[in-house]
Amino acid sequence: MIAEANLDVRTITMGVGLLDCAAESLPRFCEKIYEKITRSAARLVQTGDDIALQFGVPIVNKRIAVTPIAQAAAALRAGEEGYVEIARTLDRAARNVGVNFIGGFSALVQKGSTESDRALQHAIPRALAETERVCASVNVGSSRAGINMNAVARMGQIIKEAAELTKDHGSMACAKLVVFCNAVEDNPFMAGAFHGAGERDLVVNVGVSGPGVVKRALEEVRGADFETVCETVKRTAFKITRVGQLVALEAAKRLGVPFGIIDLSLAPTPAVGDSIAEIFEELGLERAGAPGTTAALALLNDNVKKGGVMASSYVGGLSGAFIPVSEDHGMIEAAQCGALTLEKLEAMTCVCSVGLDMIAVPGDTPASTISGIIADEMAIGMVNHKTTAVRIIPAAGRKVGDVVEFGGLLGSAPVMPVNRFSCEAFIARGGRVPPPVHSFRN
Repeated sequence: MIAEANLDVRTITMGVGLLDCAAESLPRFCEKIYEKITRSAARLVQTGDDIALQFGVPIVNKRIAVTPIAQAAAALRAGEEGYVEIARTLDRAARNVGVNFIGGFSALVQKGSTESDRALQHAIPRALAETERVCASVNVGSSRAGINMNAVARMGQIIKEAAELTKDHGSMACAKLVVFCNAVEDNPFMAGAFHGAGERDLVVNVGVSGPGVVKRALEEVRGADFETVCETVKRTAFKITRVGQLVALEAAKRLGVPFGIIDLSLAPTPAVGDSIAEIFEELGLERAGAPGTTAALALLNDNVKKGGVMASSYVGGLSGAFIPVSEDHGMIEAAQCGALTLEKLEAMTCVCSVGLDMIAVPGDTPASTISGIIADEMAIGMVNHKTTAVRIIPAAGRKVGDVVEFGGLLGSAPVMPVNRFSCEAFIARGGRVPPPVHSFRN
């Protein structure tokens, strides 16, 4: 699985609670969060490297997730400039301990925004443009609260501003920003990771990736019926999860930090042989996006979860199949040849692990259109009681057919066409979309 099918542990993510870093001044708050992060995660990277060497399992990323900063810094009334300074502090701490990313520059505004929430949101474009490793997320909806359409409208504008500030780097800031419905508190994957209020002070979560392993297993049952396919995916997911459990428990033991969850998400990489789209093709689809793609993704997502929960009692996070366009060479090719459209991707998000992920659109796409795309995705999550997200890049100065290079695991994204009809008047209504009637389950 490791040598031939690209099995890896995608990330060891340490969750760090920052509520005990409350202070009366911004400099003191920054000092305290820097000290706690660097002290708590001082051995995280070396521990991951040691485990990878001992067990022979690649551990691709080491990351940190912190308490949503809009909550941790709420008493400061720091304003936009203050939150940018906090982001710089998080970046320095992440660089000091050597992690790839630090998540949690976040706000939870599904039912409304506080002064702190609004200040953080306004700071997001500069915070992401002026830092290297900081990731941001904003939860604008939930099945219980509905959708905060004021926040949805605001996020369209924020994404456009972030894209413009980093236009010389492929609008890279947008690749570090996620808009959520039903965000989870124990997600180890960036850019949406944060350390939720229900978590312990410190925790280790592990995210496992294995689309190449699933594809290799399905090659052994080529032409078999769907019952056989489902059983094969379940058995393979079981094996992948056991590897993740082994690594997670060992990391927790060595770090002296409680083990949290295994996130069993089939997250692809740009490498050939490590693609969700290749799994679709192995199942009999000519290209990702062909008729039957949503059914294939539903099958894959469900059986990954069934196999995972048999292997560990602590499966959590998002757990399922990710469909980020830029990070999957098969999805990139499908988009470039016209097999995969934004509308088809939206349909697929009804049954995938998250949502519209790492999608590049023309730089002249209006902020209201981006807000409309966010609203559609939030509605899917709200009605279906699932996590949905949007990580969209309006690549400044780029048009349909161009390719935006991000590098590393973020890969490259073909600029996809967007429906050009306006939704500006719809988004301008503001207010809150109430939750569906079936949300009341007490």
